[in-house]
Amino acid sequence: MRYDPIDPQLFIRNREKLRAQLKPNSIVIVLANDIYPTNADGTMAFKQNADLFYLTGVDQEDTMLVLMPDAKDPKEREILFVKETSEHIAIWEGEKLTKEQAKAATGIERIEWAHSFESWLHRLIPQADNIYLTTNEHLRAVVVVETANDRFIKKCQARYPLHRYERLAPLMHRLRITKDPVEVDIIQKACKITEAGFRRLLGFVKPGVGEWEVEAELLHEFVRQGSRGFAYGPIIGSGKNACVLHYVENDKICQDGDMLLLDVAAEYAGWASDLTRTIPVNGRFTARQKEVYNSVLRVFRGANEILRPGNTPLEYQKQVIELMEAELVRLGLIGAKEAKEQGPDKHLVKKYFMHGTSHHMGLDVHDVAPPHEPYAEGMVFTIEPGIYIREEGLGIRIENDVVIGKTSNFDLMKDIPIEVEEIEELMNAKR
Repeated sequence: MRYDPIDPQLFIRNREKLRAQLKPNSIVIVLANDIYPTNADGTMAFKQNADLFYLTGVDQEDTMLVLMPDAKDPKEREILFVKETSEHIAIWEGEKLTKEQAKAATGIERIEWAHSFESWLHRLIPQADNIYLTTNEHLRAVVVVETANDRFIKKCQARYPLHRYERLAPLMHRLRITKDPVEVDIIQKACKITEAGFRRLLGFVKPGVGEWEVEAELLHEFVRQGSRGFAYGPIIGSGKNACVLHYVENDKICQDGDMLLLDVAAEYAGWASDLTRTIPVNGRFTARQKEVYNSVLRVFRGANEILRPGNTPLEYQKQVIELMEAELVRLGLIGAKEAKEQGPDKHLVKKYFMHGTSHHMGLDVHDVAPPHEPYAEGMVFTIEPGIYIREEGLGIRIENDVVIGKTSNFDLMKDIPIEVEEIEELMNAKR
């Protein structure tokens, strides 16, 4: 294990919160993700189902959780099924969790082997009235691959067609939207690892360096700090590539005079961080680059002031757009008269700032949440305004992660260099 053990009380609390939301006489069934194939006999790295991890902390394939709070036998109210180690598995993959280890990690008393899952279900499901199953209901999800949970839904409904089926996703979205203090501490660790990577590359970036070399520097630092790597596919775009929002090729040479947009961050213990900085390849901002950068920075700071409890995502984005409009006028990208005359869709602003300003963050970098939920204390958000001037080959975005507080937000990335002068000083310290 690369990361420090997580206190099982976190997962015990999470399950208690879920039980409080269930209808009487219900059963909850959540399966681990599949190990997805590549080609031939290749497989992708395993990524656990976030809901299962949130409820158990088990990061292992062939894991199933069954919760049945109203089961007559108290020993059957929580059961975790894990893969049993065989001699073959031990030789080729390494040993899996023992029952004792699974119990210690999760706080679940009853641990059974995964091969007994089907027989246990046939014993428990007939006792329940409602069956809660999990699906991916993220607003931006495009699901083209059938998951283990998708297959199980079909199988369960075919075998037990007269039960009442319930959606687990809305309940999990409600739980995961507000972070436990333990989660915040873990996200903070991911942010500190990200900071180490960013500080490392400030002394590395120079004209002639490949975008992929910057990626390698970051990955090296993240992994040596205890992360499994990037929390999401890294975006390392120099020059005009910075104007491509989801640029992932990272295959160009950084040129003298270009800005380099870095949307890169580490994960830690399964939780994500999310950072964006834009730096001058040669270590010095031009007057124009500094002007645009500071406009984005002002919007960033203004957005932090209005990302407050009670505000709503739609109203917040509208307010940020107003801040951005003023900066675009200041930069001469749009005129004050035409800005005033444009319609409520703000098409002139969206030409240069076409994405949302903030998103939830947690076990998923774009974490789940009930739609249009007002902001509240304890939620973790990114703040990431940007200005993209394609005709100038200049794209600048700034992004930090914050915890919404009662009276002010706490910036989890407050120690990561963000001012023009600080970035220039660090980039030129070893030159």
